[in-house]
Amino acid sequence: MLDFLQAVSDGVLFGVTYALIGIGFTLVFGVMHKLNLAYAAGSIGAAYAGLLILKVAGGAPPAVVFLCAFFAGGIIGYLVYLTCFHFIPLANQLAALMATVGMLLLIDEIIVHGTQGMPQNYPGMYDDVMLRVGGLTLRGDLLLVFGVSVLGMIALLLLLYRSRLGLATRAVAQQPVAAQLCGIRVARVNAMTFVITGLLGGLAGAMIGASVGTLSPLISTPLTTKGLIVTVIGGLGSIPGAILAGLLVGGLENVFQLYRGVTERDLYVMLLLFVFLVVRPGGLFAPSGGRR
Repeated sequence: MLDFLQAVSDGVLFGVTYALIGIGFTLVFGVMHKLNLAYAAGSIGAAYAGLLILKVAGGAPPAVVFLCAFFAGGIIGYLVYLTCFHFIPLANQLAALMATVGMLLLIDEIIVHGTQGMPQNYPGMYDDVMLRVGGLTLRGDLLLVFGVSVLGMIALLLLLYRSRLGLATRAVAQQPVAAQLCGIRVARVNAMTFVITGLLGGLAGAMIGASVGTLSPLISTPLTTKGLIVTVIGGLGSIPGAILAGLLVGGLENVFQLYRGVTERDLYVMLLLFVFLVVRPGGLFAPSGGRR
C-alpha cells in the first residue's frame, strides 16, 4: 500500500505538467474549434531554447533557464499561429490540422539537428531535497514543478475571468460572429490565445525537463498523445476538466508503471482513454451547448 501511495503522489505531482499541456490543447480548441497538434512539440522546443540560452551565456541559474523557456514558448506559439492558422481559411479544417502536423515534425527535426539527436541534461532545482510526510517521500523538484505549474494555472484563470482580454476570449469562444460585430478583433484574440498557451507550454516543457533531468526530441510524440488524452478525458473545451484529467493520468500512469513496468505504461493509459470514451464520451466536464 505504501508503494501504491508513493506512486500516486509522485504521479500527481508530475501529472500537473500533463494538465498544462491539456489546457493548451483545450484552450485553442475552445476558442478556434481547432486542434494544434504542434503544441507539445513547441513546449519541448521552448525548453530547448532555455538550454540554448544556458550554453550561449556559459552558465545561468535554473530559474533563468525556466524563464527563457517560458517566453520562448510564447514566441513559438505565435509563430505556429502565423504559419498554420492565420493565412489558412478557418473553414478549411483539414489544412490547418495537417499544417500543425508539419510544424510538429519541423520542430522535432530542428531539435534533432541542433543536438545530433542526443539527450541533453536539464537543470533542476531542489532535486536533492526529500520531505518525509508520514511514510511517503516527496521530492523537492516535483514539489517545485507542482507549485510553479499551479501558479501558472491560477494566472491563466485570472486572465480569463478578470481581464478584458479574457472577456474577449470567452466571447470569441462562444460566438465569434457576434463578438466581431461588437468590435472584438477575432484575429487578434486568436493570436493572443496562441501566445498565452505557448507561454504555458514553455512553462510545462521547462518543468518536465527539470523533473526528469534530461530532454530528448523523442518526448514530443508521447507528450502530444498524453496531452490529447487529457483533453478528451477532461472534455473538449473544459479547462477544469483538463486540470483534473492531467492529475488523474499522471497518478494512474505511475501506478501502471509500478505494477506493469514502463514498457506497458502507455498501453494502459490508452485503455483508460477507451474506457472514458465508452463510459463518459463527453469527458469529465463536457461543455453543455455552444462553443466554450
